[in-house]
Amino acid sequence: MDKIIINGRTIGEGMPAYIIAEMSANHAGSIAHAREIIHAAKEAGADCVKIQTYTADTMTIDSDKSYFQIEDGTWKGENLYHLYERAYTPWEWQEELKEEAEKIGLDFFSTPFDKTSVDFLESIHVGFYKIASFELIDIPLIRYVASKGKPMVISTGMGTLEEIREAVEAVRETGNEQIALLRCASAYPAISDNMNLAAMKELKEIFHVPVGLSDHSMGSVGAVAAVAMGGSMIEKHFCLDRHIENPDSGFSMEPAEFAAMVRDVRAAEKAVGKVCFGATESEKSNLSFRRSVFVVKDIRAGEMLTDQNIRVIRPADGLAPKYYDEVLGKTASRDLERGTPLQMDMIQ
Repeated sequence: MDKIIINGRTIGEGMPAYIIAEMSANHAGSIAHAREIIHAAKEAGADCVKIQTYTADTMTIDSDKSYFQIEDGTWKGENLYHLYERAYTPWEWQEELKEEAEKIGLDFFSTPFDKTSVDFLESIHVGFYKIASFELIDIPLIRYVASKGKPMVISTGMGTLEEIREAVEAVRETGNEQIALLRCASAYPAISDNMNLAAMKELKEIFHVPVGLSDHSMGSVGAVAAVAMGGSMIEKHFCLDRHIENPDSGFSMEPAEFAAMVRDVRAAEKAVGKVCFGATESEKSNLSFRRSVFVVKDIRAGEMLTDQNIRVIRPADGLAPKYYDEVLGKTASRDLERGTPLQMDMIQ
């Protein structure tokens, strides 16, 4: 289906883009920061705040073997288990954060990473789910989330078309058709050159679902371009201040930046507009500056109209230019003064 419904709001083509502020680890271990992020996201124009539901033990195992060491990128030198220990959002906070968001009119949802996190989120009545790019290939998890019958937003970073197809089919096999797909460059931070937003449009055409962008780049370019190309959903990491150190701060937007992005996205939506032709209301007054056929030299009754005494000039009070060749060689039915807009009843 080309549209999905989240908390009574329709998301899809022709509707305002749904803008998600991803909290992730930006709470930096403080529930007070988490609450502040929720309020700041609302003020910055987000429609929704998203968290992640996992523990270090549900993500990986505590091991010093080389497999569990991160060798490049933003988290180079980290051990996976210890990274997730620092980054996770305590489960005992999450119902309280959901209530805080809903109290101020902000939607709230989460990315689960295993069945236990799905069960927990069901217990606090989360209304929809996100599948992270790295879990795109976890078909058992996707099937389990889909079985809850709630809308699912699936990031497709790194995914081949076949992997994306398998994920979509796993959802649809449960009877759940409420799917949105997000194009995502799974680098932290991402760069615009790797976004390949043309692939976002392709996903829409292939799977007939709303599409959007999960954007890890800095700035608004990707979000604005995605919306201009038909994206219906934008997700950006959101923090109070990049100086509050945490695993996600380096590629997250501060409130003023996020607010500027929202304004740019809304402006882009207005610029895209709808298919229409002819003068808009704001253009109608300028129709007078179009060209038309005018008398540019005094003409006596019975005198021939030539390229010396009539011309196509501004403004638009005379005959439309398309009639110019037709009236050349005809004669004036009366005296015509220079500066007169030519009309058919002036011609014999």
